[in-house]
Amino acid sequence: MGIVVENLTKTYGTQKAVDNISFQVETGEILGFLGPNGAGKTTTMKIITTFMAPSAGDVKVSGISIFDDQETIKKKIGYLPESNPLYQDMPVLEYLEFAALIQQVPKEKVNGRIAEMVHLTGLNSEKHKKIGELSKGFKQRVGLAQALIHDPEILILDEPTTGLDPNQIVEIRNLIKEIGREKTIILSTHILPEVEETCDRILILNNGKIVANGTSQTLRQRASGNQSIRLQILDAEPDVVLPGLQNIDGVLSVDFIADEPNTFMLLCDEENEKIRREIFGMCVSNNWFLSEMTPIETKLEDIFRELTMN
Repeated sequence: MGIVVENLTKTYGTQKAVDNISFQVETGEILGFLGPNGAGKTTTMKIITTFMAPSAGDVKVSGISIFDDQETIKKKIGYLPESNPLYQDMPVLEYLEFAALIQQVPKEKVNGRIAEMVHLTGLNSEKHKKIGELSKGFKQRVGLAQALIHDPEILILDEPTTGLDPNQIVEIRNLIKEIGREKTIILSTHILPEVEETCDRILILNNGKIVANGTSQTLRQRASGNQSIRLQILDAEPDVVLPGLQNIDGVLSVDFIADEPNTFMLLCDEENEKIRREIFGMCVSNNWFLSEMTPIETKLEDIFRELTMN
């Protein structure tokens, strides 16, 4: 087992930043950690990495409790905090050597690990520059390189693409997916498409509590039992089509789509093949041309807002 979080709580005075949460991250899994600002994501990650002690509960990393052997846990984890603290005046190679020695990489292996990280994170063209001279995208790569320099089993990334341009985001996302083939990763981010592209599973926190846990597909299914269908029916009068659609069993509502002639949005009580068959049969019997029938999936953004707007 990669990470097991058990009844974790962290309080600041009377405020509970993390409120009795439990979850697991399997070995080799990429977990997307979502939630609004102040939800408890960073606090949870700091506790997992032993940078902060919990008020109650426990975390086990590869079966080791954070109360039993923090030094061993730290060796198993690579951590990239949101602020990505780097020594701006140090050249990239010198900084990675420093990071390797801090992480107790054997001296005879340091140069090999640095070369491997430079290749993996695409730093070869920038490796002789000072960190302060790098773009934000390359600074994030240096941050990832230092988090990986000691070959940890687990990688914890707090907002790794904050402030990057779209091209840099894609580059870092692809790099995380590449690393995720061999590592267990917890990825905190506000960029929802990034989660769907990168993560195997999504965990959403709000007010210190877990409000959702599952794949993007299972979260959509749980969010609403209803399904929307977009239709375009040609060679027919809309005022004739409308009551025909409304009379189909399982159709809850039918609306015209503005500025798109003969186009309708149906809300159905569930995903139902029988409804689609009846629509098709109605069009055939009336010699109408059914040019579009598209199920509309609930957006992850809508699910996130529904779960965290309180």
